[in-house]
Amino acid sequence: MLLKVKTIDIVTGKKSVLLNEKDAKALDVRVHDRVSISKGGKTTVALVEITHTFVNPGEVGVFRDLVDDLSIVEGEELEVAPTRTPSSVLYIRKKMRGGSLSRDEIYSIVRDVVNHALSELELAAFLLAEEYLGMSMEETEHLTRAMAETGAMLDFGELVVDKHSIGGVPGNKVSLLIVPIVAAAGLKIPKTSSRAITSPAGTADTMEVLAPVEFSAEEVKRIVRRVGGCIVWGGALNIAPADDIFIRVEYPLGIDPRPQMLASILAKKLAVGAKVVVLDIPTGREAKVETMEEARQLAQEFVELGRRLGINIRCGITYGGQPVGYAVGPALEAREALEALHGKGPLSLIEKSVALAGLLMEEARTVPRGSGSQVARDILQSGKALSKMKEIIEAQGGNPEITPDEIPVGNKHIVITSPIDGYITSISNYAIRSIARAAGAPVDKGAGVLLHVKAGHVVKKDQPIMEIFAERSVKLAEAQSLFYTLKPVVIEGMLLDEFPSY
Repeated sequence: MLLKVKTIDIVTGKKSVLLNEKDAKALDVRVHDRVSISKGGKTTVALVEITHTFVNPGEVGVFRDLVDDLSIVEGEELEVAPTRTPSSVLYIRKKMRGGSLSRDEIYSIVRDVVNHALSELELAAFLLAEEYLGMSMEETEHLTRAMAETGAMLDFGELVVDKHSIGGVPGNKVSLLIVPIVAAAGLKIPKTSSRAITSPAGTADTMEVLAPVEFSAEEVKRIVRRVGGCIVWGGALNIAPADDIFIRVEYPLGIDPRPQMLASILAKKLAVGAKVVVLDIPTGREAKVETMEEARQLAQEFVELGRRLGINIRCGITYGGQPVGYAVGPALEAREALEALHGKGPLSLIEKSVALAGLLMEEARTVPRGSGSQVARDILQSGKALSKMKEIIEAQGGNPEITPDEIPVGNKHIVITSPIDGYITSISNYAIRSIARAAGAPVDKGAGVLLHVKAGHVVKKDQPIMEIFAERSVKLAEAQSLFYTLKPVVIEGMLLDEFPSY
């Protein structure tokens, strides 16, 4: 059927077209069925959406994703025809029934994910099957390789090392210390990072306060060859592109399937050619992993999957029961990281950073086993890490001479004080994360939370315990209200609630 194009300036994140219900009936297609779209000898497959009125009979609404893909022009005619369901959907159904998938079946699913040939319902079915039925280590290996090989693969021509955290703990800006420490030791560390999804700041969000983070693969190679390391946003590199699509579906479902997490992390390491990787597994109350037993099991799975992929993995199980350092939010965390590089900064941030950097150098066999942490500490204390970070910032287009005090934070802020004398019994990761996001982080770079106390600290009545920063008054008010609802800082003896309330 020939239909006239009506372009729709909306990005949907998938290949889809909008048909009038009369044309849909004539083609015998329903919502989320597939049609082939042909133009000038080039054909692609799109998912069907249906309207009564937005496009007329004889027209096809084409969203911007497809307009760009096929260079479609308003008013031209396209050949639209029903097409079969891709075989990857059959493999998803097989997994839903508890079957094991072969290498070719998993590659087929991932290719169709990257080509936007699957609906969100089909993606959700696959992810839920992973969540509740699991995957064998062999299947997870195939998934990891498929996710890496369907995107860009970088080759630096020499040994590459990397670091990653499974996340879940606010304020975890350790990469901004680890990368310059390791690069100053002479290793190549191209750190590709994510932007925040549910947290107040991803590593890329924090680094972006100091320098641009979006580069092509060739630009990243030049930066790393020049200064030894980088901290960039992986999304701009087309590394493991299926991952962002999977995450978009996982987020509203509130799931994080174990096989998918393993594949997501190691596909990116495989794609940058990393041969040695240290993985940070924060463990504790309200972290992603709450018990040591679970942490050790996860570490074992990472090591096994790494062995299959030819990546030497060492896992650091770290304390994750409260935020790392005191700052949460992009600008506040960038300030705190720079302070640590200048020889100041909180002990928890410094100790975690030198420990993980030390493990990475030991695993790369550049320092004797057992001495890595001290070597990393020496590099940090000598100022070599700060000098290397300045080189990285400059190479990425930032100001290498920026000081912590020069980093702007939100000009709307409030100081919250202790209602009683006592000592801090706990800090809630969940509440701190929620308050910082309510304040506007990570979209508003200057928004976030600055803690004045940590668990175990003694406080006096009216002593500051926390500051909230925002760039907009309405966001500050929202975050302040959430503080009193969630009570993120618990002080021995404080009244947590009353009943009945009046």
